[in-house]
Amino acid sequence: MYLVTITIKTKKIAKEDEDDLLRRHRAWFTDQFDKGNFLIVGPYKDKGMAGIAIAKAGDRARLDKILSQDAYYPDYATYDVSEFQANLIANHLSDYKGQ
Repeated sequence: MYLVTITIKTKKIAKEDEDDLLRRHRAWFTDQFDKGNFLIVGPYKDKGMAGIAIAKAGDRARLDKILSQDAYYPDYATYDVSEFQANLIANHLSDYKGQ
């Protein structure tokens, strides 16, 4: 499993492109969630234009391919990825324990 932090480079985005990029970004992460690749998605509350996804993508190469489909990729966001093993999980998420 992977923890992905996505930080949008707002200073690089033209004002007239902001709404379209954000709409496409939201559609992308919703699609990945619906496909089961992202288990949890949400914005940081204490950081502007940044958020996280908990991803179950099989391997890093597959995750990189998924990330490359984001509207902000590669020039308008940074994607910090850390692989982790889920050992303690709330009961309703127990299907993913150990992955």
